[in-house]
Amino acid sequence: MALVETRNDVTQQTAKYLSFQLAGEEYGCPVLAVQEIIQWTDVTRVPRLPAFVQGVINLRGKVIPVLNLRQRFGLAAQEATPRTCIVVLQIEQEHGRLLCGAVVDAVTEVVDIATDRIEKPPEFGASVDTAFIAGIGQLGQRVIILLDVERILDRRDWSTVEQAATAATEKGAET
Repeated sequence: MALVETRNDVTQQTAKYLSFQLAGEEYGCPVLAVQEIIQWTDVTRVPRLPAFVQGVINLRGKVIPVLNLRQRFGLAAQEATPRTCIVVLQIEQEHGRLLCGAVVDAVTEVVDIATDRIEKPPEFGASVDTAFIAGIGQLGQRVIILLDVERILDRRDWSTVEQAATAATEKGAET
């Protein structure tokens, strides 16, 4: 969080988010969770992964899983475009930090959102899982869906993703 001077000399807390596009909507994740942004690259498919796990990539000698956020959020599929990229996230897990990529349609910018302009996620009833939404940020007329990167996947999903990444790493070491 940062402090920003506003008009009338009132100090306001803000948080920095990387904003990106998915299916025409704007999403954001905390800048501190972002390790880097890389251009779209082919992803190696790994058998028996959940459908929303695109596969794995080799990032400077480290194999990391890549999530298809469109699939995870139930959005329509889209072919990669020149603006498609992978946001590499550092996600804290109970046994340490996990790196994973998230495919996004386009990265928009880094934004400062005043904490008093972030609302709790709306309630849609028990049948709609919104656990991955940290809040809804308002930036002028823009509405940005803020993600809780630690909750994009649940524990069972992370276990499967980590096992697949380990298996892919071991297979790569054998060849």
